[in-house]
Amino acid sequence: MALLTLEIAMAETLLDAPATRVWAVGALCRAISDALAGRFSLVSVRGELSGFSRAASGHCYFSLKDSAGQLRCAMFKRAAAGLNFAPRDGELVEVSARLSVYEARGDLQLIVEGMRRAGQGSLYEEFLRLKAKLEAQGLFDAGRKRTLPLMPHAIGLVTSLGAAALHDVVTTLRRRAPHLPVVLLPAAVQGAGAPAELCEALSKMYLLAHSNQGLKADFSYKNKTGSAPPPVDVILLVRGGGAMEDLWAFNDEQLAQTIARSPVPLVCGVGHETDFTIADFVADVRAPTPTAAAEMVAQPCETWLGALDVQQRRLRDALQRTLDRQGQRLDTAASRLGRPSQRLTAQQLRLSGAAPRLNSAVRALLLGHQQHLQRLGTQLPPAAQRALAVPTQQLDRAALRLGLLDPCLVLARGYAWLTDAQGHAIGRVAQTRAGQAVRATLVDGTVDLRVLHEPQ
Repeated sequence: MALLTLEIAMAETLLDAPATRVWAVGALCRAISDALAGRFSLVSVRGELSGFSRAASGHCYFSLKDSAGQLRCAMFKRAAAGLNFAPRDGELVEVSARLSVYEARGDLQLIVEGMRRAGQGSLYEEFLRLKAKLEAQGLFDAGRKRTLPLMPHAIGLVTSLGAAALHDVVTTLRRRAPHLPVVLLPAAVQGAGAPAELCEALSKMYLLAHSNQGLKADFSYKNKTGSAPPPVDVILLVRGGGAMEDLWAFNDEQLAQTIARSPVPLVCGVGHETDFTIADFVADVRAPTPTAAAEMVAQPCETWLGALDVQQRRLRDALQRTLDRQGQRLDTAASRLGRPSQRLTAQQLRLSGAAPRLNSAVRALLLGHQQHLQRLGTQLPPAAQRALAVPTQQLDRAALRLGLLDPCLVLARGYAWLTDAQGHAIGRVAQTRAGQAVRATLVDGTVDLRVLHEPQ
């Protein structure tokens, strides 16, 4: 608000200047920026980060806000390179910055030169170190998480007697499941001694989860008969909201180890929905609020009563169906227990009805065979003709090929077939000699010839 008042006062001063001066928009923005720089050299501002983003150029842009106001901020690459942590939205920081005016929009902005965590910075770093250490030990592994019992026999509750979370949990359980017994072991939830008290209360609750023998004197809780509390099968560890320092008791390493040893599922409901503690990560189930933790372990009575009504109707219907089936079986058995003459008459009636059906079936079978034989007699001649046609065609083609191989066809074209006196065929000149008798076979007869000269 002080910066806004200053800006208005400066604007009034500029308006009171001589009327002959007409300001250009950019010049006026620069004048305001110079005036702010002269009035505020380097300021330290604390606020919550909002809309933090880092551009590809390395520049960072974000807003600083609190319950009363908000300022745009720019942190250029040179200054951003000096950050020793990764800023996140919602984180409380302190920045060293110069006031300026972004002339393109006429917006008041901070040019951030340096940034560090404010207030809870060291606590947050310690939180991250412990979280990394326990995560490396496997305390956060999903494989070790257990599901909550659907119908717990008793609920263990560890919180402070003066905490608002106690009232919220008890009210929720009384409304949703008033029949469930609740065993309360009080412990401080804030302060230096709180982690030790929480560990002690949880350790006692673990003994009760196993057995209630010998613990009657250690617990203030008694049921209406004065007997020891019942064994619990789910535990609630709850606390209301607050600052990080207020919730720091739930970031204790010994408490985390104690939670990890729980023999039954443990629900942690610490702070508001946006609050996270080490206990949340180690517990089997994390609830956003104490009320939500109570709702997780206690189904409403109306749900179970409705389920009982459904089961009652199903049981009644199933019983009625069983009685109907048994009645039908009884009627069927009674109908079968008649006199022998009645059964004989019934069998005779069945035989009398079967004889005509048998005759009809035989006649139908014979008629079918006759029709099948007639169809075969009709189909046989064409099939025989088709079967003979194929060999006939093959024989004709073979005769044609054989005729084409007849030597007489060659002789008819003017050629002759020469043989010697022994009837051997002469196909080359080298097979002849002078004076040799040769017989030439022509198409219409033979001619005897004699070789006159030696072959050359």
